Amino acid sequence: MDYMKGYQTLLVWQKSFELVEKIYVATNTFPKEERYGLTSQIRRAAISIPSNIAEGYRRKHPKVWKEFTLISYGSASELETQLLLAHKLSYLSDASFQELMELLNHVLRLLNGFLTYITTHYVPRTTH
Repeated sequence: MDYMKGYQTLLVWQKSFELVEKIYVATNTFPKEERYGLTSQIRRAAISIPSNIAEGYRRKHPKVWKEFTLISYGSASELETQLLLAHKLSYLSDASFQELMELLNHVLRLLNGFLTYITTHYVPRTTH
């Protein structure tokens, strides 16, 4: 595997990157007064997901990779809350909200599985 593109081959990174693209398109229609508010928050939370997966991978240490993946998971949870608010404020149509939430839930499931994989295969467990 080409290490330079290693993280890009991960399904969790690919799907979270796809989510970022869809978030940017969806937030283009938000009111201008939200540019530095909810629009910015949503975009930052979204881009944090694949960015932290990539950074953790590049750090080349499984324990650090797990920590960065946990940050991605937290960012996905932030994004969920922000999308709920955007929908409630009618900034997102029902169809757009549904599409984004389905993809976000898929990313959350992938992150959960990825965390389990990293924990069981790479991070040494301590015994008490």
